[in-house]
Amino acid sequence: MTPTKKIMRSLAGEKMPVPPIWMMRQAGRYLPEYRATRAQAGDFLSLCYNSDLAAEVTLQPIRRYGFDAAILFADILLLPQALGADLWFVTGEGPRLSTITTLDDMNSLKPAEDIHEILSPIYDTVSILSRELPSDTTLIGFAGAPWTVATYMIAGRGTPNQGPAHALKVEAPELFDALIDRITEATILYLGRQIEAGAEVVKLFDSWAGSLKGDDFDRYSLEPCRRVISALKARFPDTPIIAFPREAGPRYEGFAKATGADCVALDNSVDSAWAAQHVQSDGCVQGNLAPWHMVTGGDALVAETRAICKAFSGGPHIFNLGHGITPDADPANVELMIETVRTPV
Repeated sequence: MTPTKKIMRSLAGEKMPVPPIWMMRQAGRYLPEYRATRAQAGDFLSLCYNSDLAAEVTLQPIRRYGFDAAILFADILLLPQALGADLWFVTGEGPRLSTITTLDDMNSLKPAEDIHEILSPIYDTVSILSRELPSDTTLIGFAGAPWTVATYMIAGRGTPNQGPAHALKVEAPELFDALIDRITEATILYLGRQIEAGAEVVKLFDSWAGSLKGDDFDRYSLEPCRRVISALKARFPDTPIIAFPREAGPRYEGFAKATGADCVALDNSVDSAWAAQHVQSDGCVQGNLAPWHMVTGGDALVAETRAICKAFSGGPHIFNLGHGITPDADPANVELMIETVRTPV
């Protein structure tokens, strides 16, 4: 069947006269309605696990802006929590996890197939959204890619250079590989359930892929993503998958072919003209406006948005930011970005 939703058409390889648009972290702290709902929930994790409120914050940017896609409101660290890690959030500092640094730590984790009981509210959120979203809006599910999730599970928090994970893969390679395997298996099951619940597209966020170099990039970013995508495609061949190996630089080239991804999302450090030649040649690309334009706005936002649309006008493209929108963004600048994308020059 030929897809009718705009984002699905782009993911199928169609060159659209106006690219469809959505925005990473489009449900978030820059919106007053989000802040009100989060206050109602009490804390971030309570919001993630309250299916009705999580669906509400997912719908808020769709009502306000009319994006072409909604992305499930959740967090990549819910998966390690479902595997048995302790998870909490420190106000103003971010997530904290119990660490996996020894064989005993690894043995304390649950089998991948046991994640669903804890994650069932997330699947319920997907089901609610599949019913309540406008008929022309695509529903995107997601998970963190195995390398990125592992970096948090090993360090217990985000780190500037993912040093603890790099150290463990050298000092205890069997333990590290076992952790990557467990996360990979769980990710396949988690995304599969999201698809069964109504997600039309899923996205793999490898936010720290850029710290992997050479063979390590192939082994710990590309190969786990390939395994996840291959397993999902075997069960759900018609579900498109977006891969985001952030800050991969020249390794963006060929990533779609190597992993089986239908689309590669690009961060804003990548030149759009280069990406059009070297990445879009393999299929759909997504991106890649710098998030700071949502703070500063003005002529620079308009000019860069137009430049990106022009660079990718020769093939399938989904307009997005190069990373998530920040809490200090001005909602009016989001409106300006959307208007610029949807108004031909």
